Amino acid sequence: MIRVEMYTDGACSGNPGKGGWGVVLIAGDKTLELSGAVPETTNNRMELQAVISGFRALKKPCEVTVYSDSAYVINAFNQGWVENWRRNGWRTKTGAVKNPEIWQELLDAAAPYRVTWVKVKGHADNFYNNRCDELARAAIKAL
Repeated sequence: MIRVEMYTDGACSGNPGKGGWGVVLIAGDKTLELSGAVPETTNNRMELQAVISGFRALKKPCEVTVYSDSAYVINAFNQGWVENWRRNGWRTKTGAVKNPEIWQELLDAAAPYRVTWVKVKGHADNFYNNRCDELARAAIKAL
C-alpha cells in the first residue's frame, strides 16, 4: 500500500482575519504543495482546512501520516475527542463544539484512509512544517 506523509499548517493575519493554509504531500520521490486562503476566518479553521485539502488531493487508497503543529487537530484524533463530539451531537461538557461542519468534513475526507496523527513542534526545525507555514502566509499575501 502507498504511504503518504502529509504536512499541514494554517495561519491567520488577525484571528479572526485573513487566513491561509498550506499542505505538503510526499509519496516516495513525489512531492505536491498546495495552498489557499480566505478573506475572513480563524486560525483553527485554517488548520482544519489544510488537512481536508490534503486528503482531497489523494487519488488512491493509502496509509497517511498527518504531521501538524496544531494541538487542536492532533489531539482531537489522538485523544478521541472528535469521536466523542460526534457521538454527543457536536457538544462537549461545556457547550457546543466550534466548527462542527468542518470537523465533519474532515472526518468524511479522512474516512477512506488509514491515518496516523503526529504532533510536531511549530516554527522549529521541521522543514516541511516550516514550508507549510510559508505556503499559508504566501496565500494570505496573495489575497
